[in-house]
Amino acid sequence: MLDPRLLRAFVAIADARSFTLAAERLNMTQSTISQQLARLEEAVGAALIDRAARPVEPTPTGERLLGYARRILALQEEAQSALGDPAGTTSIRIGVPEDIVTSAMAAVFSDFARRYRAIRLDVTAGLSRDLTRRYRAGELDIVVVKEPAADPSCRATYPEAMAWFESADAAGEPLNPIPLVTFPPGGLYREAMFERIEQDQRR
Repeated sequence: MLDPRLLRAFVAIADARSFTLAAERLNMTQSTISQQLARLEEAVGAALIDRAARPVEPTPTGERLLGYARRILALQEEAQSALGDPAGTTSIRIGVPEDIVTSAMAAVFSDFARRYRAIRLDVTAGLSRDLTRRYRAGELDIVVVKEPAADPSCRATYPEAMAWFESADAAGEPLNPIPLVTFPPGGLYREAMFERIEQDQRR
């Protein structure tokens, strides 16, 4: 592995075309920067700077290495910058039912993420029962779920009325069998709908 400190010395010499100017730019002595270049040349097994040229310039091998050296140093700076940015370093895993994932809720999440950059919101949408199971298994930190009765561990709860809806153009007695739009098996409303239909002895 090529030492970034040695690559930085090499790039500085190649850019400045002078050991003295390169040493000044890196705030080190000329002997130190010469030693760092010598160590890099030993590592690659070839001369990288033509010291006899005036001004000094990269050798053919040095020219080949120069582009890679710049990219390595740029990636190192990018990594240091990313690690220094706290954005997304803390995750909060949230589960919500699919039918309440609205544009308004997305706007709330977006505003929160903008104000608290260190926190990354990982939002999962699904059926309440699946979300509850995952919460109890420790896979989610917060869940908003729908239940027949509030669980004792809930932090907040509110009732939600249920009702039947049909087209405003519908006329006469409801169809039998009743055409339904439902959640997949396991959905809370689906079971309540089927239970009521059976109670009314309809199909």
